[in-house]
Amino acid sequence: MYHNLEDCIIDLEKDGHLIRIQEEVDPYLEMAAIHMRVYAAGGPALLFEHVKGSKFRAVSNLFGTLERSKFIFRDTWEEVQSVMALRSDPMKAFKNPIKSIKTGLAAGKALPLKMSGSLAVTAQEINIADLPLIQHWPMDGGAFITLPQVYTEDLDKPGIMNSNLGMYRVQLNGNQYEMNQEIGVHYQIHRGIGIHQDKANKRGVPLKVSIFIGGPPAHTLSAVMPLPEGMSEMTFAGLLAGRRFRYGYIDGFCISNDADFVITGEIHPSETKPEGPFGDHLGYYSLTHPFPVMKVHKVYAKPNAIWPFTAVGRPPQEDTTFGKLIHDLTGDAVKQAIPGVKEVHAVDAAGVHPLLFVIGSERYTPYQQVKQPTELLTLANRILGTGQLSLAKYLFITAEEHQPLDTHQEVEFLAYILERIDLHRDIHFQTNTTIDTLDYSGTGLNRGSKVIFAAFGDKIRDLYKETPEGLNGLRGFGNARLVMPGIVAIQGPKFIDYAQAQQELHGLCDTIQGTGPIPSCPMFILCDDSTFMSATINNFLWATFTRSNPSHDIYGVNSYYENKHWACDNIVIDARIKPHQAPPLISDPTVENNIERFFVKGASLGALKLD
Repeated sequence: MYHNLEDCIIDLEKDGHLIRIQEEVDPYLEMAAIHMRVYAAGGPALLFEHVKGSKFRAVSNLFGTLERSKFIFRDTWEEVQSVMALRSDPMKAFKNPIKSIKTGLAAGKALPLKMSGSLAVTAQEINIADLPLIQHWPMDGGAFITLPQVYTEDLDKPGIMNSNLGMYRVQLNGNQYEMNQEIGVHYQIHRGIGIHQDKANKRGVPLKVSIFIGGPPAHTLSAVMPLPEGMSEMTFAGLLAGRRFRYGYIDGFCISNDADFVITGEIHPSETKPEGPFGDHLGYYSLTHPFPVMKVHKVYAKPNAIWPFTAVGRPPQEDTTFGKLIHDLTGDAVKQAIPGVKEVHAVDAAGVHPLLFVIGSERYTPYQQVKQPTELLTLANRILGTGQLSLAKYLFITAEEHQPLDTHQEVEFLAYILERIDLHRDIHFQTNTTIDTLDYSGTGLNRGSKVIFAAFGDKIRDLYKETPEGLNGLRGFGNARLVMPGIVAIQGPKFIDYAQAQQELHGLCDTIQGTGPIPSCPMFILCDDSTFMSATINNFLWATFTRSNPSHDIYGVNSYYENKHWACDNIVIDARIKPHQAPPLISDPTVENNIERFFVKGASLGALKLD
């Protein structure tokens, strides 16, 4: 177990999981570009010894592989899994009482420990300008903290046991922020900090905020854990670290004594400033919007403090590992929360929230001969009303019957649904609702629609495994390519506006209908580049589900309404880039060329030169 971040770095280096970069590196684009190239190759964690413009070192890619992440938590992993299992299923304590006693002893490390006297992290008081100001993408609004632990307390129930610890990105400079005095705090809907700020606003008082950076890696992971109701992130941090979370208070602000850096400040009611752009985990820029501005009180750094960071972009990236760790730790939590659900997979390649694959149960009417989704629809509505799962935009749900299913086998899972879906019955829309803050396919910030594709029963079609004939002669459309069995990408003209798109799509649907029935190809994707769309399954998942708003961009061959239910013969999704959507992330070629000096020529992308 590690008492601090440096302990972890030393251990990783000893085991061959980390290398040091001695040459000075520019925090403007270079550090992020090096990190992303090494991550893509499955390379080691990186300790940047000399960051241009700052006296502090920086480390990245700590969680770059699942293997390395589990190595970091190897001393406490099984104990934490046991505690989480008891939280979701208390009956396990009676089934294995000896193991439960051990679990209880492990849980004893979870209670936070309030420190008396001076705190190590307050050894030096610095300014925001002294930090490694890392800008990740060319169009970013400034430098951001990408692995923050943002701490707030509930005004009605103050104290650490009712606090919230979340990972909300923090903009350090740029835009209209007054350097060293103000920073931006970006948080999305369904976040605990929002509840705390709402209470502060209603009282007309500022919300005190502490931002911890660094410390034991367990503290970082705790900030992104979706914990059971009533379980504090601070207790989980102690449990995973194998050491109680040590803290104190200065000027009314909570201070993590194990952190490398702490920024304290206040968010005042109704005070916002433009935040962004920021290259985010969907693979696009999240644009500039008003978000809370935090008035900086003090900035602390421990001796020899190390600044941890990550870089995000089109998935997979390092944050993908967080998702895998969460899944491994929480295990069956979703089954306990929503009985009947067997598996939920937020598809990382599609940016997580835009696409959910779900295996449920179908037990409502086993006596009926005709099989169709019934319980699955109840489960789908439960999912879309549960925490961050409610941000899902596309939900594909089915139930196992004669064969086992795995939502992580994306092609096989989608094919199973497409073989069984009744397009006249099994498509269900929710319009004018909430979607992910970072998803710009909708009608405004947080605004868009959802669609449920529910399928159950016997196989009703064989899927085309080649591109159907007659699709390449369509006027204005062409280069039809098979994406996977039953799904074909068609390249079309550039999207102008929705009025023109409706004319184009109705024409396309009529033309497809005119070629004759194509039941073996239930889904078509209209796109800007069908060669790109069909090149890999990840390209299809990313481009289709991040660039379409179900209510506006789903059309159908021979579509119609019956008693307000929409139906069709074939689905057509318009996944072209729209003018209102955020631009995709594109690396700076000059920077990419500059960082070649760090890599061994002709070797794998992750092969860095060692001094």
